[in-house]
Amino acid sequence: MPFESIRVDIDTSTRVATITLNRPDKLNSFTRAMHRELAAALDEVEKAGSRALVLTGAGRGFCAGQDLADLDFTPGAMTDLGELIDAYFNPLVRRLQALPMPVIAAVNGTAAGAGANLALACDLVLAARSASFIQAFVKIGLVPDSGGTWFLPKRVGMARALGLAMTGDKLSAEKAESWGLVWQVADDAELATTAAALAAQLAKQPTRAIVATREALRASATNTLDQQLDLERDLQRDLGNSHDYAEGVQAFIEKRAPRFEGR
Repeated sequence: MPFESIRVDIDTSTRVATITLNRPDKLNSFTRAMHRELAAALDEVEKAGSRALVLTGAGRGFCAGQDLADLDFTPGAMTDLGELIDAYFNPLVRRLQALPMPVIAAVNGTAAGAGANLALACDLVLAARSASFIQAFVKIGLVPDSGGTWFLPKRVGMARALGLAMTGDKLSAEKAESWGLVWQVADDAELATTAAALAAQLAKQPTRAIVATREALRASATNTLDQQLDLERDLQRDLGNSHDYAEGVQAFIEKRAPRFEGR
């Protein structure tokens, strides 16, 4: 389908998909229409059999969160924010977390509000050196949403999460890297190529094993040791019957590079 507020590129040779939020004049802030397009784009990416996804923004910002101009502030008819979140933001976060491929956020500028938490919903976050992360909700009397209250303390600890959420202060890319919020910082001019190279590397890996690893690491936050040991056993049993496991072992025996197919 044609898109107006996003761009989608699917490289069939590398099996890497790139979705670019494309409302640069509005710092790629979300509208309902943009949410619908993004949901359709994720369907397209998955149906194409992509094995890695890069999510980035056009222009000088990654995403400034919700476009307030898309909301109704008429007294007595104000937009129900809970309904908006339930219909659009929560499904997006859940979808990104469940995609059967690694997802990389390439944060090319300001990531504010739900935009910051959209990046944190991805598996790996790369940030341009000029990028920044802002939990801007407090500045308009709101609580962090789009998973912010879940992702932040897990990535940076409770003290830093509270500081970011309560002050709404800007966090630089380099400090975000030192705090463990992002995987890597790249020079602005090299962000796109760095993200593309990482995505291509991941797309060559055994995709099922990567997704299972993600599942196990997330589960470890709430599992007991016994539960985690059982989960590792079950995942390993399943992967032990996969094509990529057989290929990996055969390549090791033959002393060659494996040719994983993601199955």
